[in-house]
Amino acid sequence: MDPTKMTGLELLLAAEAGKLPRASIAETVPMKAVSIEEGYVKIVARADQRHLNPLGGVHGGFAATVLDSVTGCAVHSTLEAGVGYGTVDLQVKMLRPVPKDTDLIAEGRIVHISKNLGVSEGSLKSGDGKLLATATATCFIIRPGLKDNQ
Repeated sequence: MDPTKMTGLELLLAAEAGKLPRASIAETVPMKAVSIEEGYVKIVARADQRHLNPLGGVHGGFAATVLDSVTGCAVHSTLEAGVGYGTVDLQVKMLRPVPKDTDLIAEGRIVHISKNLGVSEGSLKSGDGKLLATATATCFIIRPGLKDNQ
């Protein structure tokens, strides 16, 4: 399989099916997609001992990383073959402490997609549905051969 010839949706589905390597960040911050559709991604993530701040709570970077992943994947799921993206801006609001050693649900959805920009929103919830953090992301779209991408 050649990932450069796959749409973003095809690539994400192939990685989760084990046909392509998953992103290595999913090992550092344990994440696994449970639903992937065009414009929507849902993952399960789990903070553990590796993700704690000096006070023993889950570091805010854990939630930010999970939300960056799910919002970016929502954008990626809409892109044509050979087209990439990068996060330009990620705004995260931490609403509750993130629990350790429990499955968390993150969802990302497209808000707007154009030729050059993708805007998405995400949420991170506890297993019982409590909202822990939200995010909005703006991604630039990298289209081969366009001068503006350089």
